[in-house]
Amino acid sequence: MASKPRATTSSATIPYAMPKKLAPNLARVQAYWEGLRRGENNMPFWDDVNLSSLPDLSPRLMLIDVFAKPQRFRFNFIGAQVGKQYSETIAGKFADEMEMKSPFEYLLSQASATVERGAPSYYAHAMGAKSRGALPYSRLLLPMWGDGHVGMLLGACDWR
Repeated sequence: MASKPRATTSSATIPYAMPKKLAPNLARVQAYWEGLRRGENNMPFWDDVNLSSLPDLSPRLMLIDVFAKPQRFRFNFIGAQVGKQYSETIAGKFADEMEMKSPFEYLLSQASATVERGAPSYYAHAMGAKSRGALPYSRLLLPMWGDGHVGMLLGACDWR
């Protein structure tokens, strides 16, 4: 009897897999997130986040509320640099009601993958034909628990 191929969990099969090494600013945000975890929990609680703990990175940060059934994402906080790159006011808006332009290309699918896995995710955007002059950037999304599910995402962008 032939054996079945074994399923693997290599980074090639995980959508928005984390790279081996993050840019320094994104690494600091991830270290902050990890420091918020309580005991053996896989992720911190959303109400433990205090963006004033990262004052120099605050312009690059965002908080995204997660709603379940149906799954939706609403921008709770948008740092000044993130908002400037998008060039419209978006705090309080739902992501599915907006044009997904820089720095939010593929944000909906990345956010969904982050919630589904309950683990950090990463996206890198290079300049290309569809970039419309946007700078290359990378984005980190980190899940946070609240109300019995992933209730918020801590996000950070880094422009190269």
